[in-house]
Amino acid sequence: MKKIYLPGIILFFLISTSLFAQSTNFGEIRGKVLDSQGKSPLGFATVSVFDATSAEKKLVNGGITSEDGTFSLNLPQGAFAVLVEFMGYRAFELSELRINRDNRNVDLGSIEMEADTENLDEVVVQGEKTMMELSLDKRIFNVGKDLANAGGTASDILMNLPSITVDPEGGVSLRGSSNVRILVDGKPSGLVSFKGSSGLQQLPASMIETVEVITNPSARYEAEGMAGVINIVLKKENNQGFNASLEGITGNPHNFGMAANLNYRRKNINWFVNYGVAYRRVPREGTIRQEVSNADTSFYSYQTTRGTVNGLNNNIRAGLDYFFSEKSVLTGSYLWRRSDARRLTNIRYDDYTREGGPLDSYTLRTQDEDEKEPNSEFNLTYKRSFDENGHVLSVAVTYLDYWENSDQVYTQDAFFPDGTAIPGGSLLQTSINDEFDRQWLLQLDYTQPIGGEGSFETGIRSSIRNMENDFIVSERTESGAMEPLPGLDDIFLYDENIHAAYAILGNKSNKLSYQGGLRLEYTDVKTTLVRSNEVNPRDYVNLFPSAHFTYNISPDDAMQLSYSRRIRRPVYNDLSPFMTFSDARNFFAGNPDLNPEYTDAFEFGHIKYMDHGSLFSTVYYRNTKDKIERIRRVDEDGNSTTFPENLIGEQSMGFEFTTDYYPVDWWKLDANFNFFYARVDGSNILDTYTADTYSWFTRLTSRFTLNNGLDLQLRGNYEGRRRVAQGVQKAITYLDISASKDILNGRGTLILNVMDVFNSRRNRYIFEGPGFLTVGDILPRKRQINLTLNYRIKQSKAQSKPTILGEE
Repeated sequence: MKKIYLPGIILFFLISTSLFAQSTNFGEIRGKVLDSQGKSPLGFATVSVFDATSAEKKLVNGGITSEDGTFSLNLPQGAFAVLVEFMGYRAFELSELRINRDNRNVDLGSIEMEADTENLDEVVVQGEKTMMELSLDKRIFNVGKDLANAGGTASDILMNLPSITVDPEGGVSLRGSSNVRILVDGKPSGLVSFKGSSGLQQLPASMIETVEVITNPSARYEAEGMAGVINIVLKKENNQGFNASLEGITGNPHNFGMAANLNYRRKNINWFVNYGVAYRRVPREGTIRQEVSNADTSFYSYQTTRGTVNGLNNNIRAGLDYFFSEKSVLTGSYLWRRSDARRLTNIRYDDYTREGGPLDSYTLRTQDEDEKEPNSEFNLTYKRSFDENGHVLSVAVTYLDYWENSDQVYTQDAFFPDGTAIPGGSLLQTSINDEFDRQWLLQLDYTQPIGGEGSFETGIRSSIRNMENDFIVSERTESGAMEPLPGLDDIFLYDENIHAAYAILGNKSNKLSYQGGLRLEYTDVKTTLVRSNEVNPRDYVNLFPSAHFTYNISPDDAMQLSYSRRIRRPVYNDLSPFMTFSDARNFFAGNPDLNPEYTDAFEFGHIKYMDHGSLFSTVYYRNTKDKIERIRRVDEDGNSTTFPENLIGEQSMGFEFTTDYYPVDWWKLDANFNFFYARVDGSNILDTYTADTYSWFTRLTSRFTLNNGLDLQLRGNYEGRRRVAQGVQKAITYLDISASKDILNGRGTLILNVMDVFNSRRNRYIFEGPGFLTVGDILPRKRQINLTLNYRIKQSKAQSKPTILGEE
């Protein structure tokens, strides 16, 4: 039965249902589901209880295990049969169990399930992972079954997840905030370095297993990221024998690639390799209209941009697990990535002395850039599980080595309206930019169970990071020599040391799970401009508390309350004073004098699993001090500079709903709706830089499972208009269509998707400040059509493509 839940009705319904259940249920069964070899808990296993006296095996109660493998079900008096199922394992069956006055509470203890590896290459698996799994402090999304992800990148995957938006430039936001910490396999990555989150456009979606969204992180996570943490988990199988999946991609505009995910395990050694190569051509276009005025004059310009980026990306990740025993594992891995890009951009500036008046002059500027980005990551991890379940020690050492070389040539010519060249209006400029990022990470984590349900966690983490940017812009003089421009020839050094320790204490009392944590972080940052000898050192110590509570009303109904304190430290791009130079009139740079911003975040959520779907809802509030926001300034000649500054702060609050629903077996609906209010106070810079904004975004996915293994998926996206300190970010609407067909006796899947069907995913804005008005409309990526073939060797479809909530 389809139900409509309003916040007050939900709370009343849950409380009344819980009280009614407590008055009618007679007894209880409980237990813990474990893997028979590693003794690790099997979270989200299915537990079903049937009436043993019924010939039709009538279902009496059921649910799924929590993340630690435990379950608890209420039952009336009677005789029952228990069935426990988990994908890839032999089912556990208990033929008869009695609940009566003398046997009200039954503890089944540890239920150890054995992996089912017989004839795996002949098995057609019907059970599949849920799309979303909820734990105490995070949501886990199994992203493989989303058809829109095929042939795409990590950026495309994030764009399709609840709570997350990706702007047309590749910037990632979580619940409306761009201050989000992005990790790969729980660690920083070179993919999120100089370019921010736009580097994720170079990681193939086929290499990703799950994405963890942590909107209110506990003390075990870095305190960095006001809105929370997004952790991208890469694929790695460890089944016995050889397993593989292969993928080929073709698309328009040009998108050609292939990917392979391989693993081979024999006894105590598991080898794994992931490889992806892709060639992409990304066209872009846009317009900027600007008015500049002062007491005496006005100046109008209209700018049009056309360009393409041709990129070849290679990614390979290889490593091995060595099992000293099933409880003692050493893992070594190496990730190598190289991106080679050619960027061609043509800009035309039309200039007017009055709006709508005759053209005064126009200027043509061309950017020709060659870019190389090699990136290496080394990781060594040791994990030791002790006899007591949940007693774990892990140590990890990571080294990141990232380098980017950008070699750019700019040509510029100015003309009168009739096309005659303006004397002295020609320029030739070059820019050479070498950037280096080297980082060492050491992390130790230890978990000790306390009593039956409690645990104590502690750990330390050290990060040592050194970044360098050797930057020079030269211009041809009248004599023909190339000379550096003043202030654009220097070396910028960024040295960052962050040392942290944390402790978390958690426990469970009946249906209430709770944990409290405290994280201590010491930050030591120094920036240096070598040639101008400008040094800016900073160091500070912070405490970051966190608290999480979960109340399990029933196995399929839970409520959560959480709090955490977060920080956003100004990093390399925020602090580097070097300006972008591709656009001769719009310059972007960092600010070496930035201070960190701090946020207190509160969240209350509820999840309900139903017969035909699920509902996740949450209310959140964030209070931010010293908010960092980019401020635009325009001079009397129409040249703009944009760099980050500290505002007084921001207060934001909102609510979010995520649901999936099966109207019928062959039709599935997924919906995400987020409404938020924010008040930004930038009056310390200018009295008018304050904004009250209400905005919302929503995403609706409709998936149809048709005959003969054919699936069809439609996804509509809307991001509402919102105010910022200097103006308005306009609404975005776009539609994606995907279809898939199983072929080759179920071993292959052919997927067609069309991203942004109507070319409507545009970055549109209006910015205002003293003496200027700027209106922009940018389409950084045009409609993309991809055709992908996925082929599996000794893998079930469910193994290579994790799936959607509610599918059985």
